[in-house]
Amino acid sequence: MGIGEGVNSAPRAVFFDRDGVLNRALVRDGMPYPPASLAELEIVDGAAAGLARLKHLGFLLLVVTNQPDVARGTQTLDAIHAMHSAMRQTLPLDEFLICPHDDRDGCRCRKPAPGLMLAARERYGIDLSRSFLIGDRWRDIDAGRAAGCRTVFIDCHYRERGPTAAPDARVGSLPEAVDWIVRNLERDDDCGD
Repeated sequence: MGIGEGVNSAPRAVFFDRDGVLNRALVRDGMPYPPASLAELEIVDGAAAGLARLKHLGFLLLVVTNQPDVARGTQTLDAIHAMHSAMRQTLPLDEFLICPHDDRDGCRCRKPAPGLMLAARERYGIDLSRSFLIGDRWRDIDAGRAAGCRTVFIDCHYRERGPTAAPDARVGSLPEAVDWIVRNLERDDDCGD
């Protein structure tokens, strides 16, 4: 049996936060901010190769991203969709799931709520217990844990609190996160034999 195959045939996914994970966050005063336009969008080093590796292993690759600047009136969905279109030209992503709300909206899709991942589970039949979330903020890790995924925290040392739930792994980059997932798949497959 190859990596990613097994008795359970439900699809696995890797969920990615967007800003600070797939593209560089703009850091000001120790806090991350999303790019405002295509001109500011910069894919992180190693993203294309890492995602291709995960795609080859049979993972669905899904972006789950909070974009509260839409609710705040400082960003448009059209600009966000343009950035996502550009990212799809470089990265083998299956879908972008967006929460355009702010905290005050009290929605179920804004991380740390797991709504975006639960919606993906319904759409694709994903086994969340065999899936992973990679994020760079406490909201990502808490959402992944609430959804039942294993979590990988890219620690960018932002000036904010850490995750409530301890991540399964703490790494310094997206390529390190991919390496950790691949190692854990190999370990899972060895234990299943």
